[in-house]
Amino acid sequence: MLTRHNYKIKEMLLWTRRETLVFVVLATTVCSLYVLAGFSFLRVPWAPVAVIGTAVAFIISFQNNAAYGRIWEARKIWGGIINVSRSFAMQTVDMISNAHAAEPASAEELQEIRRTIIYRHIGWLTALRHAMRQTRSWEVLQHNRTNQEWIKELHILEKIFTVEDELLHYLSDTEWHVVTERSNKQSAILFLQSHHLRELKERGLIWEFAFLEMENTLKELFDLQGKTERIKNFPYPRQYSTLSHWFVWIFVGLLPLAVIPEFAMVGEQLAESTPQLKYYFVWASIPFCVLISWIFHTMERIGRSGENPFEGSMNDVPISTISRGIEIDLRELLGEEKDLIPKPLPEVYNVQM
Repeated sequence: MLTRHNYKIKEMLLWTRRETLVFVVLATTVCSLYVLAGFSFLRVPWAPVAVIGTAVAFIISFQNNAAYGRIWEARKIWGGIINVSRSFAMQTVDMISNAHAAEPASAEELQEIRRTIIYRHIGWLTALRHAMRQTRSWEVLQHNRTNQEWIKELHILEKIFTVEDELLHYLSDTEWHVVTERSNKQSAILFLQSHHLRELKERGLIWEFAFLEMENTLKELFDLQGKTERIKNFPYPRQYSTLSHWFVWIFVGLLPLAVIPEFAMVGEQLAESTPQLKYYFVWASIPFCVLISWIFHTMERIGRSGENPFEGSMNDVPISTISRGIEIDLRELLGEEKDLIPKPLPEVYNVQM
């Protein structure tokens, strides 16, 4: 049985298998031409290639740090959405009452009002995560075949269901028509929340101070929404992303031309004590080139896949899982039966969606 650590290594190798095959073919071709065909001119000095490799390593490090910063900021924002959502649900359950009402509402009506507001909030989460999953022109995840395979395996909800279909479960028919006509559906839902709270305040079902507190909570949700939209709509600078990608491939292309002659020279030095190594040691340069190429390319690709933390890759912020967790918490707070509450989203290949 594979351990979790080994399983992730297997996933990574499968994810990069096409590029790894290119590295094997490239190194084998250059080595065969150098050794078997006698193309000794297929060589470049090791020193400039090493300098290029050092520069590329710095560029990849900068890219990965920037990409991780975007992912970590996005995760903190959605962590804030978790906390504020729970606070808003608590306020909804406890602050909507007949304590200051001129005409008290029935217990059933109060519970229905609470349910409407909390379900509308779940609708806001639904609209927000769908907005985050929309494809932007600079997002290139879906252009890679292996990424397409992973997306199919992960079964990302936003790629399967439309936002209009999912909102049917959380909004009334009137609200659904209002929201689906808006380009920014998540903002439209928060406006509906504010209008509803004002109506409840006018009826006396919410005390004025409680109304202000809940309005401040809506403002926090607007702030968090704006922050996550900023990350979605402002890309990692394309000049850094594109140049690092091409610099890696330039380095990968030059690497065999520098490594293979070096291995051939070492083989000749070893031939004095072990003559057989003179002809076979040079072939050891192939796995060496493949390994170095794989490391550089994989690190660059990890950084590239992390530039857009809502795109739908294995390295993204699992907004679908987070939203489902919030929905479960809020519907349990309403006192719904367990059979009616959806289950947590399963992990696929140890990856949350």
